[in-house]
Amino acid sequence: MVGPTLNGVHQQHSNRGIHMHQNVIDTVSEMTAALERGDVDTVMSFYVDDAVVSFEPGSPVRGAEQLRAGFAAFAALKPHFRYDNGHEVMISGDIAVHIAPWTMNGTAADGTAIAESGLSVATLRHQVDDSWKIALDNPFGARLVP
Repeated sequence: MVGPTLNGVHQQHSNRGIHMHQNVIDTVSEMTAALERGDVDTVMSFYVDDAVVSFEPGSPVRGAEQLRAGFAAFAALKPHFRYDNGHEVMISGDIAVHIAPWTMNGTAADGTAIAESGLSVATLRHQVDDSWKIALDNPFGARLVP
């Protein structure tokens, strides 16, 4: 299968490459579904042990305790995410980059409706069991775009 062209150069995608791209998208989608369900344990299972996540723009956190607290706070909003503009995935060896614009609707503890949007930029590592796990997760990548 011939992929998109860039300056007349065709990129070849093998069936394995297409499968790997879909696995990355599935990883992000399944993690998002777990977050929507409030299943923080399952959310955590999609991240490597030394993952770094930005729960607030420009404020990355690391460590299982901090990540668990951040995901629990997000899950408390009863979020519903949409990726209406699709996903872009690039893979080199055992590293993948996933980029996707997102929108989220939820409810604050006081009942106030919340609506946010952003550009998710995540780096994933391929695991020996053929799964992908998220190593770096910045859902606020768009804040740098003028």
